[in-house]
Amino acid sequence: MPHGLDHIVHAVRDLDAAAEFYARAGFTVGARNRHAWGTHNRIVQLKNAYIEILTVAEPEKIVPHGVRSFSFGAYHRDFLAVREGLSMLILNSSNAIEDARSFEASGIGGFAMFDFARDGAKPDGTPVRLAFSLAFARDATSPNVRFAVCQHHFPENFWDPAFQTHANGAGAMSGVALVAENPTDHHIFLKAFTGVSDLHSSSIGIKARTENGDVEIMEPVSFRDQFGASPDVNGEGMTLNALRFEVADITQPETLLRRYGIASQRHVGRLVVPPAAAHGATLIFETA
Repeated sequence: MPHGLDHIVHAVRDLDAAAEFYARAGFTVGARNRHAWGTHNRIVQLKNAYIEILTVAEPEKIVPHGVRSFSFGAYHRDFLAVREGLSMLILNSSNAIEDARSFEASGIGGFAMFDFARDGAKPDGTPVRLAFSLAFARDATSPNVRFAVCQHHFPENFWDPAFQTHANGAGAMSGVALVAENPTDHHIFLKAFTGVSDLHSSSIGIKARTENGDVEIMEPVSFRDQFGASPDVNGEGMTLNALRFEVADITQPETLLRRYGIASQRHVGRLVVPPAAAHGATLIFETA
């Protein structure tokens, strides 16, 4: 079953500093949430997907990885010991149990389901209940990024237009960009993970056009050519490097970035915030 974008985890060492960066860049940022396994997050919600700004705040609560269990806390503790940046790509799911079975049959799964719930609040303070089920996937050749699909059990309590209005004019997340020396080495994984059987191949790399955004794997030189920024590539296989946002007019985010002294540059019709300014991520604003 094909999947679209759901959310991307942006792992940072100082959650409030990263949230302040996103706010200065013109995004509406949610309040701090706490997880039982030692991580805290703050959310930036777009119309179709969201950014989970995440840190390890209570390392004593982290549990180790198991034979078939993925420890969200342990993975991000180890990730942040090396770098900040985009750590996980999570797509949407209407049936996480079936997706876990599919991933296992395709050779990219083998993990137990992960179910959790927490209390949340609407913009007016009304309390709501949130619950999620995640099915994890992995590309065995890419230890520096993890993948999952997420089923929202109360989506009406999570998605809210009041959280999706941003001063920089960002509407939807139009896609994500991963980087690999040989993108075609990962085409079997990309098909199995996204459920998109007809991948688009070009000199730039390979792309899965999902129902609500692109998942693209690019060569490092293509990334630099397209976005004018050097990707932070660590270790083997793929890394998750960039988020793309749709705006009506790139002068709107550009004005805010200049006002608050955030480095950016125009490149091939896009406005690009480099990883050195964005806690290890590359942020790209482009017209629809």
